[in-house]
Amino acid sequence: MGASTLLLVLPVLGALAAALVPAGADGRGPLKVAIGAAGATLILTLALALRFDTAGGEQFTTRLPWVPEIGVVFHLGLDGVALALAVLTGLLTLIALMVVPATMTRAERPFLIWFLLLEAAVMGVFAARDWFLFYVFWELALIPMFFLIGIWGGTRRAQAAYSFFMYTLAGSVVMLIGLMAAYVEAVAQGAVHGFEMTVIAEVMRNAPIELQSFVFVCVALGMAVKVPIVPLHGWLPTAHVEAPVPASIMLSGILLKMGGYGLLRLADMVPGAFEIFGAIILALGVLTIVYGAVLAFRQDDLKAMIAYSSVSHMGFVVLGIGSLTEIGLRGAAVQMFSHGLVTAALFLLVGIVYAQTHSRSLIRSTGQARNAPRFSVLLTMTLLASMGLPGLSGFVGEFQVFMGGIERWGLTAALAGIGLILTAAFSLRVFRRMVLMPVPRDSAVLRDLGTLELAAVLPLAALMLILGLFPGLISTLVAADIAAALHP
Repeated sequence: MGASTLLLVLPVLGALAAALVPAGADGRGPLKVAIGAAGATLILTLALALRFDTAGGEQFTTRLPWVPEIGVVFHLGLDGVALALAVLTGLLTLIALMVVPATMTRAERPFLIWFLLLEAAVMGVFAARDWFLFYVFWELALIPMFFLIGIWGGTRRAQAAYSFFMYTLAGSVVMLIGLMAAYVEAVAQGAVHGFEMTVIAEVMRNAPIELQSFVFVCVALGMAVKVPIVPLHGWLPTAHVEAPVPASIMLSGILLKMGGYGLLRLADMVPGAFEIFGAIILALGVLTIVYGAVLAFRQDDLKAMIAYSSVSHMGFVVLGIGSLTEIGLRGAAVQMFSHGLVTAALFLLVGIVYAQTHSRSLIRSTGQARNAPRFSVLLTMTLLASMGLPGLSGFVGEFQVFMGGIERWGLTAALAGIGLILTAAFSLRVFRRMVLMPVPRDSAVLRDLGTLELAAVLPLAALMLILGLFPGLISTLVAADIAAALHP
């Protein structure tokens, strides 16, 4: 069994342990077990990152026959991009579980079980090296999030969970049609009978451009729902607003990256179609960046604001991947990692405000950070990272994406800069309201961050700074595999 399999096994074992362990005197026995399992998974991902050969290629492989009748193989492995996202998944899962006491009334045992199963499914998506296996994990990740929103969400949780489920399921069905078309072509060309990504990619690169285009449209639609790309973003704001804070951290910090990661794999499989649809990708990327930022600027609900800003920031990922340039693809990978850190920190901090004030309104949160210095500093730093301030992680990925976009499409790609201006506008609006303005007389004073809350948010803030100063930590990890995908 390869080390990549342990990324799935550890969260599943943690879920089983959380289901069986006694609650204990403080009632937090299952939570402690869940945090321990998430911590062990994070340590494993970091150990794999230290052992990873940056020369690239698939590593830590598990390959076992699964459904031999159609050639499906239980094939797991990690390249640089998958490993970076696995590390991010391990980190955000641990942090989300750590803030459960600060953001939720109580940590119910079923919630923790579903949460760890979600981590296992997402790890499976990133580690899968077989398209059929990828699709299975993609669908499995839908189930835990559906229950996390539908049971433990806000007043409109049923509608939010239903919208999330139906949007994602519809996209998945269309994606499956495209994958089946690629499989049929592989069989027709006499390739190995199966869904392995390397085999499918080799066949599809030489397939007729009409077939490449068909596969691209079908698979890209499935990925576009998850990213999400405008106009397929309708499920996201409602899901974020109604989801409990730990689920929002996973939804925006990790699940959206499944769509970006899938587009990276698709670019490796049908590069000819990416060339043909380049203008459409540019238009959708810029539209997603600008429209998401406009909607974020208009929000009073802080969670809705972060949700729409996530739409805008993921537009840069689409733009970078669509550029099919080395620097653009590397920028997309860095942007995915950075966005995971920034959005997790924002949801965490907003969740703490809501837990104390019972309001997500920006207007009613006026001055809340003024008397909470630790909260104020960390919120300010996170907003600056979201704006793309040089020296913080948000700047590096967006700058590389711009370079890749201009290399591919010329100065037209600079239209995405409108989104940056709007992001700065609504970030400064939040800063002015929450940090600079005085607390209204009839408002409760926000309690500053405690030890556990600091332990959750400080690693995110530290990584925003470290990656802003040393972006090569991610770029070096993904560089060889991105170069190999562009020049197979």
